[in-house]
This record gives sequence, structure tokens and C-alpha cells, in this order.
Amino acid sequence: MAKLYDKQLKALLNKPHDKTTVYSDGDGLGARVSPMGKIRWQFRYKIEGNNKRIDLGDYPELSIQKARELTKQCREWLAEGHDPKLKRDLERSATLKPVTVQEALEYWLVEYAEEKRANASKHRSQFARHLYPYIGHLPLEQTETRHWLECFDRARKGIPGKQRPAPVAAGYVFQNAKQALRFCRVRRYATSRALDDLVVTDVGKKQQKIDRVLTDQELGDVWNLFQNERYLPYYRNLIRLLMVFGARTQEVRLSKWDEWDFERLVWTVPKSHSKTKNKITRPIPEQLKPWLLELKATYKENDYVLGELKNPEAVSQNGGQFWKRLGHKESWTLHDLRRTLDTRINDLGIAPPYVVEQLLGHTMPGVMAIYNRSQYLPEKAEALNKWIEWLELISTQPHNVVLMRA
Repeated sequence: MAKLYDKQLKALLNKPHDKTTVYSDGDGLGARVSPMGKIRWQFRYKIEGNNKRIDLGDYPELSIQKARELTKQCREWLAEGHDPKLKRDLERSATLKPVTVQEALEYWLVEYAEEKRANASKHRSQFARHLYPYIGHLPLEQTETRHWLECFDRARKGIPGKQRPAPVAAGYVFQNAKQALRFCRVRRYATSRALDDLVVTDVGKKQQKIDRVLTDQELGDVWNLFQNERYLPYYRNLIRLLMVFGARTQEVRLSKWDEWDFERLVWTVPKSHSKTKNKITRPIPEQLKPWLLELKATYKENDYVLGELKNPEAVSQNGGQFWKRLGHKESWTLHDLRRTLDTRINDLGIAPPYVVEQLLGHTMPGVMAIYNRSQYLPEKAEALNKWIEWLELISTQPHNVVLMRA
């Protein structure tokens, strides 16, 4: 079968014709010439005896050679059992409307992290800080490893005068981004393997395992922060609630007054605020009730227990500086207050371990998690009352006095 040539097509292009005519190039490819002389490439084929066709593009914008390459691709799709028209529409959609990096990461955040991760908002803010401004607009499938490494290196090394070096944050962002890309790939939302060959140490540092427990002297200093007006009421109240209940910072930061039942003396942390996605029930110690009611009256115009909602990064950053302000030699974070309560209550013999675990909102192990639905409210209440008594006691002792535990 004769093939078409440029000379032949140029002679037909933009010339008037009596009727529409199709000139064959073979293998199903033809040049359709309109009465106005417009030439369009078409691929014709059959599926189950039915005639079908695809418009491939116009000549001369689409050359003979390119039209033949597209025809070859269509014939391959047809041999594999695909309808070339549908297959090409999908390919064009992916090319013309590609999923961007930001859309892919947001897909993971919405479809997975917001339900499974307590720190989803933190993940989003870190993506917004370290990734979105630089590669968020790029088509995900076209990004290369180097594009991602530039972002991680920027976070790891910092930006002089603008951003401090944060190698741990770089590693943290990398881990979440890598999981997000895998999630998108498994869900067939978008595909990228740009991070597959990297590990945390390639881009930053792993977060070190922390086992910091405050001494009694340090605990007393922290407990006395509540009386120190040098510090903002928000952080003084936050720390007091963290110290009393051993709660996670998020549980207090997001807490609203409708969680607090002063008739039953119970604080119920909803599933949406819990890291384990389980409701946490804690008794309100009698000693704390007057102060909480006064706090509620102070912030009557606001639903939040702390009077406002601060973002987690600001709270974490400020909370991580209190050890310096108190003159402590070794650093500690707000989360270390939780570990300290767990350790000290067990050391003091105030309550059995399973009561402490319930108080902290940990998932109970084994069959206990399935069959034992008790909230141990009386036991928790007794433990918290004794705990507050201990905090009051150590906060009034001089630094050179060491209390002996019974």
C-alpha cells in the first residue's frame, strides 16, 4: 500500500475540494481532507466488528512521522485488549491535568493521616513550610529525586537569617512524604518512586529516643510556674493541666469546655483529639474544680479551655524553652511531663500500673483491651488526688531537702 508524503499533503492543504476525502497511509492511519482543505489524521480500527476511529491531530502541526508513531501505539493498545480511544483519553488526561506534589500529599493527609494520625495538622504545616513553596506546583510524576533532596537539604542546613538548621525535621518530613507517595501509588492516584531509594540518614537525622524524667526538684519548679506571672496565662494553665493529668499536649490544646462535666467531675477527651483514636475518660480532682470553674468564667467568651487555639508548632517551641528559663541543666519538653507522671506515680506506689496506663490514655494490651471496658474512675481519682498532694509537697521544699518516699 502506498504511503503518504509531505509533498502530496502540502498540495492538498488549505485548497478547496469538492468533498471530504480520506487518503490512507496504511495500518489504519488516514489523512482526512475537508472541503476547506483542512487535514486531520485519523486512526481507524474495529472492536467486535464495530468500526471506530480516533482523531490524532491536524497536519502539519502533527507530522507524518509523529502520526505514524501514534498509530503504532494505538495498534499496540489494541493488541493488548485496550480500546485505543479510551486509553489515549486517559493518557492525555494524565499529561494535560497531572497530579501535583501538593495534591498528592494532600490526598494522603485527607484520605489517611487525618483519620489515622494524631499529628496530621503538624504534617500539613511541615509540608507547607518545607515542600509546597518549592515543588508543590510540580507534576508529581515528573519530579526527580534531586527536586526532593533540595527541599530536604534546605530544611537540614537551614536558611541563613531565616530558618535554623533542622535535620530531625528534614528526616520527619521525608518519612511522611515517602509514606504519602506510596499511599498514592497503591491507590492508583498518582505514581512516583522518587523517594524509594532514600532513607532518613540520606536527608537528615532520626528523632532520638527520649527517656527524660524530671527530678522532684525540677517538678517542684515547674509546678510553681503556675504562680509566676512572668509567663503567659496560656502556658501556665497548659503546664498545670499537663502535670496533673499526664495528658498529651494535643488533648489539652484542643480541649473545649463541653468535654468537662463538673457535675460528675469527669473530663472526656473525644476520639478526634486522641492519638489512639479512643475516647479517654479522666476524673477531675476536687482540688482542681474551683480553679477550673474560675478559668471557665474568665474565658466565657471562648469555647477553648485555654482561652484560644494556638498551633502545635508554637506550643512545642515555647514549651521546649521552659527548662532554660527555670535554670535546669538538662533539657526537657512538655511531653516529658507525661513520662514523669507515669514514672513517679509508679515509683510512689500511688496506683497500679493498669490504672496509670488508663489515665494516660494508652491502649491496653492483649485481651484486656477487648474484654476489660472499665474506666477505673474511682482508682484514677484517688491516684490524681495523691499526685496533686505530692506536687504541692515537693513544690514547697527547699532545694537542699530530699524527700524520702514511703
